[in-house]
Amino acid sequence: MPTLTRWFLRAAIVNLVAALALAILMALPGNAAAAPLWRPVYIHLLVMGWATQMIFGVALWMFPRRKPLDLRTADWLGWGCFVFTNAGLLLRAVSEPALGSGRAWAGPTVAVAAGLQLAAILAFVIQAWPRVTAR
Repeated sequence: MPTLTRWFLRAAIVNLVAALALAILMALPGNAAAAPLWRPVYIHLLVMGWATQMIFGVALWMFPRRKPLDLRTADWLGWGCFVFTNAGLLLRAVSEPALGSGRAWAGPTVAVAAGLQLAAILAFVIQAWPRVTAR
């Protein structure tokens, strides 16, 4: 299994555990008021953190390369995708609750986080698109 795939899959598992821990914390008595502030973080950890990174990792592993022997082909895009995905998730985790609390800095930070996640998706598409070919 390629190194990049292992990083994606491990990050996906970490995000799944973090999302489930956050769900438990939101469900505890006394946290009802804060739960709506953290719900977007929970959803992003599940969707972008767990499901999407799992898909990215498995797809980059299983989709055949155009040049199977050249393992360096566009790997920088894959690593960029990994970095952008996780940087966007971290910024989201910090800024989404602050956005709900009315902090002025949170809006631009959420926008940067969304931009990083969009960049991650575009990097994945650019890297994966040529791999989807007919036999």
